[in-house]
Amino acid sequence: MGLMERRWTLIDDPSPGVRRVTLNRPEKRNALNHELRGEIMQALVDGDRDDEVRVMILRGAGPTFCAGYELGGGNVGMEEPWHTSAGMGHWPRHVVDGWTRIWDLGKPVIAQVHGYCLAGGSELANCCDLVYMAEDAQMGYPAVRFGVADQHFHPWTVGMRTAMEMMLTGVSLSGTECVEKGWANRAFPADQLEDEVLKVAAAIASLPTDLVQLNKRVVHRQMEVMGIRTGVRVGTELCALGTMLPSLQDFVETSRTKGLTAALQERDAPFGDYRTTHSRETTSE
Repeated sequence: MGLMERRWTLIDDPSPGVRRVTLNRPEKRNALNHELRGEIMQALVDGDRDDEVRVMILRGAGPTFCAGYELGGGNVGMEEPWHTSAGMGHWPRHVVDGWTRIWDLGKPVIAQVHGYCLAGGSELANCCDLVYMAEDAQMGYPAVRFGVADQHFHPWTVGMRTAMEMMLTGVSLSGTECVEKGWANRAFPADQLEDEVLKVAAAIASLPTDLVQLNKRVVHRQMEVMGIRTGVRVGTELCALGTMLPSLQDFVETSRTKGLTAALQERDAPFGDYRTTHSRETTSE
């Protein structure tokens, strides 16, 4: 297929058997509003159904893979892209249910990560089957500085000690560190990342797709036996409890009186990272 442009995504087939989906909100650092989330999942489902597609790549346009969920007004007038039961904990259940569907697709999905990969963006990339990063990319969850994470993948993928540090401070890991800790497969210089990911995708596409799909399940089923799916889903209840904490209510009030960007800058100032080191701000995580 040639390049297909939807409202928030670009879709192309860069080589035989390879479908590529590009998040296309670069002016918002690919913040995940409802419609973008829906387009991502629809594109992946379409690729999974297409007999010509054997592997898929997910990447971001512009300087960042994804800075997280839309926290500003970018969801106004939009419906959530899939149904999740209402009630306490609706939001964490909703996003966890969505991204973990990637595990259940037959065909492998590769995350190609550059720039920032934060909060909701890290959840999306984490649920992909393979992750390749630019060496200088940053994966983190700064939202723990005002609330509780939606998806608790960290202990499973970076180990208890690193997970604890990330959850207690919100600090990020570089692409190189993500490889060392086990969150990513490999890291490359940023200008080589695309070519290297295409090499991996081409290798996967050269194999019989029925065999690849079954071997994808081999890994996921073992992780599920060890409890990863249950653990991540149980974590949504802790996230729901977090919405009741006075600290989060204080942050919401600060956002209301000073503006969201100012509240985020104030939050990150003691650490000297994220929004405090860049002049271009977005309302996402």
